[in-house]
Amino acid sequence: MSEKKLKQIAIYGKGGIGKSTTTSNISAALVEAGYKVMQFGCDPKADSTNTLRGGEYIPSVLDLLAERRRVDAHEAIFQGFGGIYCVEAGGPAPGVGCAGRGIITAVELLKQQQIFEELDLDFVIYDVLGDVVCGGFAVPVREGIAEHVFTVSSADFMAIYAANNLFRGIEKYSNSGGALLGGIIANSMNTDFQRAIIDDFAERTQTQIVQYVPRSITVTQAELKGKTTIEAAPDSPQADVYRELARRIAAHTESKVPTALNPRELREWSAGWADQLVEIERAAEHARAAA
Repeated sequence: MSEKKLKQIAIYGKGGIGKSTTTSNISAALVEAGYKVMQFGCDPKADSTNTLRGGEYIPSVLDLLAERRRVDAHEAIFQGFGGIYCVEAGGPAPGVGCAGRGIITAVELLKQQQIFEELDLDFVIYDVLGDVVCGGFAVPVREGIAEHVFTVSSADFMAIYAANNLFRGIEKYSNSGGALLGGIIANSMNTDFQRAIIDDFAERTQTQIVQYVPRSITVTQAELKGKTTIEAAPDSPQADVYRELARRIAAHTESKVPTALNPRELREWSAGWADQLVEIERAAEHARAAA
């Protein structure tokens, strides 16, 4: 019998873009489908796994190491919805040290103690802050720890700017065994022009949209309860969107090197869309006036 292959995935995105929400719902959908999953929070706030555990925080790897020099990796692993294994790397106190150090330390701890093999995992999903250019946050890409990288982005400029920076990092490390890009998870997609913007960005950077995820009040309601949409509203259309996203990520095998835009190209591209949006708004105003 052949040994099953662990699939390690990193999901990046700028702060506040819905990255942890998306990641937790992917994890919940995968475990619902019968997979063994670990979600590995890589944000210094250590809040990636909250909605998998009823809103509860868990001690991070750096918290535990601050208390004592030797830590058993099992002490940093907590189970959440459906048996998902939850780990938070953590970070230093604000203003002290490198925020990426927690990722490096936590990955080393779990690797040294062979936790992934022991738990017989199907997926490890790293939830990584994507708007900080720092050696620690680049670890899942640079070291090839994650096999496939996905980025959560809306059609807003700063989200696209962060995604483009990630693409530049993937380009940089691709020749030395770094992770490659699976595609863009297009979040908060509620209008045709938002889709058009993110589609155009994907085309310009030679990547793909993995899934369009609409903004939904169902997500807000679930998070106010400290839960994922999959757990709190399993029969909702939004839960089905996350299930389809999880299916696509589970089936994904071919990742590529994206073609990042340089700063001038990105600025010219965004300025072109700004002009188009003005025209769209003017046309909408004329239509309202004529009605």
